[in-house]
Amino acid sequence: MLRQRGPVHVSGPRAAVIGHPISHSRSPQLHAAAYRVLGLDIAYGRLERRPDDAPAVAEMLRTEPDWLGLSVTMPMKQPMLAEMDHVDPLAATLGALNTVVLRPDGLHGLNTDVEGVRGAVGLALGAPLVADVSSAESSQRTTPSASLPLAGTVPLVLGAGGTAAAAIAGLARLGAQTVCVAVRDPSRTRELLRVTEALGVEARVISLTSVTSAPAPRAVVSTLPPRAADDWAEAVATLASPGAALLDAAYDPWPSRLAAAWQDAGGTPVHGLAMLVHQAVGQVAAFTGRGDAASPAVLAALYDAAGITPQGSLPGIVAG
Repeated sequence: MLRQRGPVHVSGPRAAVIGHPISHSRSPQLHAAAYRVLGLDIAYGRLERRPDDAPAVAEMLRTEPDWLGLSVTMPMKQPMLAEMDHVDPLAATLGALNTVVLRPDGLHGLNTDVEGVRGAVGLALGAPLVADVSSAESSQRTTPSASLPLAGTVPLVLGAGGTAAAAIAGLARLGAQTVCVAVRDPSRTRELLRVTEALGVEARVISLTSVTSAPAPRAVVSTLPPRAADDWAEAVATLASPGAALLDAAYDPWPSRLAAAWQDAGGTPVHGLAMLVHQAVGQVAAFTGRGDAASPAVLAALYDAAGITPQGSLPGIVAG
């Protein structure tokens, strides 16, 4: 049974972010900003749901009018995957989705978290992005216009969950062929290693207790929950160098202890909301079919709504 179900009498197209807890989500502000720039009247709200609600949520999308789709956050990314009629190959490889799109032939599951990482880290490393959203299925086909900034480097990923898998895929799109993964328990990385193998990426797994032994990275992505990286902040910061980017997906509180330590050591911290901005662009494209969803005007509006700069820092703060 659905919990805390909100009003269903909504006139016009609608979408929502779904998960638990969901009250903190910034997705409604970001999507509203994008739709204003695009001149679209789309209502976007929040749905507080748990994993066992997934079948009922899928039925709701199929039977209630005007739904365009859902932005999916934890803990719904895997449960909703099982309810899809069609799953994008990338989402299938990762074993998780973050976007559900309603189309005439049913529910489509996509994963734009990969583009979130690629966009946020790529911009922080100075790789200009060129929007190429040619269709809703393309998510956010935003590619560095110059050489791939992580080619020949070994970036570092903290954590081994679903977001870590998406992070590795995003780093691979920036040129990384090998990734170092630091986790609490290296024996619990079987699923992540399956994903990296499918992606064609070599994963070197180490314990967080030995993170200082990792190769000096040009990019770090922490996928650990809020404050979970605090105990390792100083150790990770020993790997920092000028221009090296650290994206902390846990953006509340900000700066995190990890981001602050990285900046103090001379690196460039990237606000977790930068990842949210770029994955939201992919969702907007999927919901609307608009090829201009990743236009400079939309991206500028999203960064403004998030309260950060395109390089992923707070306005007025010079990182690194």
